[in-house]
Amino acid sequence: MARVLVIDDSPTELYKLCTMLEKNGHQVLKGENGADGIAIAKREKPDVILMDIVMPGLNGFQATRQLTKDAETQHIPVIIVTTKDQETDRVWGRRQGAKDYLTKPVDEALLVKALKSVLTSA
Repeated sequence: MARVLVIDDSPTELYKLCTMLEKNGHQVLKGENGADGIAIAKREKPDVILMDIVMPGLNGFQATRQLTKDAETQHIPVIIVTTKDQETDRVWGRRQGAKDYLTKPVDEALLVKALKSVLTSA
């Protein structure tokens, strides 16, 4: 299956997402903030990135923008996974380059569907 980088500053959310991904046969990499996530993405070249928005330092919007504008990482699809569920947040996330936008708590079936969608169109 896919190598998925999960970038989230919440240990609880990291655990939940990683458990769902591993249960569905994916290999998981973890980043605890935007800056770490960018460094890991450049080093490991995952198949897809799940990005939280609200994080200390570099937030998820900023990290997504950097990843999608960088020639080294622009081919990696980013799915935003956040508690922010306003339409303006969704639009802004897409403008930063995100391919999809899921809200927490994430439904496992929706997560799997989103992953399949971005991986087949990548």
